[in-house]
Amino acid sequence: MNHEQPLKGRNVVEVLNAGGSARIVVVCEHASHHIPEEFQNLGLTRSDQESHAAWDPGAFPVARMMSQRLDAPLVASCVSRLVYDCNRPPNAADAMPARSEIIDVPGNAQLTQADRAARAARFYKPFCDTLRQTLQNKADAMVVTVHSFTPVYHGKPRNVEIGVLHDADTRLADAMINCAEKHTRHVVRRNAPYGPQDGVTHTLKVHALPQNRPNVMLEVRNDLIATPSTQAAMADMLSGWLEEAAETAEVAACKS
Repeated sequence: MNHEQPLKGRNVVEVLNAGGSARIVVVCEHASHHIPEEFQNLGLTRSDQESHAAWDPGAFPVARMMSQRLDAPLVASCVSRLVYDCNRPPNAADAMPARSEIIDVPGNAQLTQADRAARAARFYKPFCDTLRQTLQNKADAMVVTVHSFTPVYHGKPRNVEIGVLHDADTRLADAMINCAEKHTRHVVRRNAPYGPQDGVTHTLKVHALPQNRPNVMLEVRNDLIATPSTQAAMADMLSGWLEEAAETAEVAACKS
């Protein structure tokens, strides 16, 4: 698996191509498996620190290349989702999970409310503030979040290859599904392998729905984006697909 990730410096969030001209803002909440030193690796083995539990393998390079292809800003979290999952509100148990699928996270097992509040202030708030400011600078922009998922979950294979997820606003998701066959032969499913009932649409609910921004969450099975060449091919395909769908969604937005 390719372990490329954003810069880890002092920043907890990065914005790439901030001046991009597209009417789209790309978001990657699970871009990195970086765990700051003071958290002592959360008590995890090296393999667990780099597993899908800690981040979305392949998602950041795909999102970065989509940002370049579309000329769109990209907002990416630079910390492992086991430290703080920026696609979850602070009151969600899985914002700082004590267990992720079959992996126990010792460093999250005994968190106090003060611990949780401190992590939210350090990691979640800057991410939200940065995304909010990026969107304020592009008042008419759509929101597109990029994720990956594991082919096997709790021992069960997943046949879906690309998930097109949405919450209450279906405009962009509908448009993508309607023209999917023109762009990909992959198995595409709506709200799979997750959906709003699983709490995965938090970013869309906070940063897109209140402003009536067309939005979508893209989930790609991570075995399909395990190398630089497959990541580039996926980014190119998704970008073209999204561009066509965005034109339809923009018409729908004007009518709403």
